[in-house]
Amino acid sequence: MPLLARWLVMPHVAAWWGDKATEMKGIAETIDSVDTEPFIIELDGRPIGFIQSYDPHLDEGENPFQDQPTGTLGIDQFIGEPELIGKGHGTRLITEFVEMLFEEGAPRVILDPDPANKAAVRVYEKVGFHPVRRFKTENGGNALLMAIDNPDDADAE
Repeated sequence: MPLLARWLVMPHVAAWWGDKATEMKGIAETIDSVDTEPFIIELDGRPIGFIQSYDPHLDEGENPFQDQPTGTLGIDQFIGEPELIGKGHGTRLITEFVEMLFEEGAPRVILDPDPANKAAVRVYEKVGFHPVRRFKTENGGNALLMAIDNPDDADAE
């Protein structure tokens, strides 16, 4: 957890994620959760970032994504090491993670970047995500729901 705490205060992560204490509390709660699977991303055995998948339909509170097709999984991620930003690692990581989720049966994968995070939106579009709708987050921020459908799932919308 100290590594996650360090990454969450890095300027390139902190600009788009919430305050460190809130995010650390949320991540700690997901470790034993049935609806979220958190992972540390490694490159050549070195921890470089964080990624998690979650099922919005299992969220006990209000979740703006519960209207998505059954089986849809959401993802959140960041590369924590600043020297690795802009080198294609994010595109590769997200592509591989989405392919894994599709192989496990997800009909759709969603994510919700701040639309002002143009670099992230470009990466997601490169992977194949398309914009679905803009919305306000629970703390009043802007978010863009983006989705990619499993090409092998005829029921995905």
